[in-house]
Amino acid sequence: MKKILLVDDEPNIIMALEYSLRKNNYEIFIARDGEEAIDLAGKLKPDLVILDIMMPKVDGYEVLEFLQKHETLKNTTQTLIISAKQKESDVEKGLSLGAKDYIKKPFSIKKLLNTVNELLTPNT
Repeated sequence: MKKILLVDDEPNIIMALEYSLRKNNYEIFIARDGEEAIDLAGKLKPDLVILDIMMPKVDGYEVLEFLQKHETLKNTTQTLIISAKQKESDVEKGLSLGAKDYIKKPFSIKKLLNTVNELLTPNT
């Protein structure tokens, strides 16, 4: 079972994503701020981090930088950003820091699930 670390400070988004991802047979772990995300990512070594940018304590960009610098995570953990930050410069920054994709809020759960499935399905 693939492990996903869901990082967001909005309870409604966490609830909806956790339900949908568990229903699709993913093991879900939750962090409500960037500091907790860094701690959990280092311990869990998730296959995917679904990451909001605007969060308390440590923002999503700093979490991305941590994931890219961490020896055991940089080659095994993929990151998908979900954010209300809509500017093209925000998207470019997220992708340049190592995110595989950037989905703008509000988003379709179906689109997010399709993206997660694509990221976690090995190329054949």
